[in-house]
Amino acid sequence: MGARRLPHAQPPRTHALSRAGVVAALDREARSFSLRTRRRDGLFEVADGTLVAVSGMGRAAAVGAAGALVDAGATALVSWGLAGGLDPGLQAGTICLPSVVVSRDGTAFATDLHWREILRAAIGQRLIVVSGKLLTSAVALEDVAAKAAAFAETGAVAVDMESVGVAQIAALNKLPFVAVRAIIDTAGDTLPRAVMGAGVEGRVRLAPLILGIVRSPREIAPLMRLAKRYRAAIRALAAVARTGALAPLAFGAAHPDRIA
Repeated sequence: MGARRLPHAQPPRTHALSRAGVVAALDREARSFSLRTRRRDGLFEVADGTLVAVSGMGRAAAVGAAGALVDAGATALVSWGLAGGLDPGLQAGTICLPSVVVSRDGTAFATDLHWREILRAAIGQRLIVVSGKLLTSAVALEDVAAKAAAFAETGAVAVDMESVGVAQIAALNKLPFVAVRAIIDTAGDTLPRAVMGAGVEGRVRLAPLILGIVRSPREIAPLMRLAKRYRAAIRALAAVARTGALAPLAFGAAHPDRIA
């Protein structure tokens, strides 16, 4: 009996140009790429050939979306979207290009240095850019205390819920990987309860959001503050997308290294 192949695993490839596959948890994050068209397989394609998948929130969802991108021909993977700040020095709209993505279970993947340098060169003069660690959390870190604890425990500068899942599929297929994350809520922000769960499946659902505001009118002020930070983060993502620094890219057999 032959050996079983892992899901989405493909033979190692050496290629001159890479076609980027982007995983975004939310539709609004994906829409930072303009002039995209929807394909029959449910993915979106940008004018330069970049493929975009809207995964929904969480590591498992990101794994599935990244696998679909690989199956569709992506030869490099990107975890794309918003992130929460853990480092108190980060402000909304800062772009995090982490050198490593980690999870609290000890998993860690290095991102592609060459690709990060291309991105930093393209955006560094117009946006604030940081590197360091990016934490993938199984749950949203909603308050200041939870963020401070994660910062102290892991040393990560920011947190999301998907990047380790995307890196896992990139490593499995020996593909280059980077994460591009714009800070939305800072280390000093507590997330309004009204927004929690409103975008689990990839689209912000208005009914739960409005109901949450009705039940907790005191959250109107923090929600407005978060909306301002959200606009700054989305503008930053769109600025990165406009650089065209995701594809086509020249790579050999580079791929993320699992380091723990």
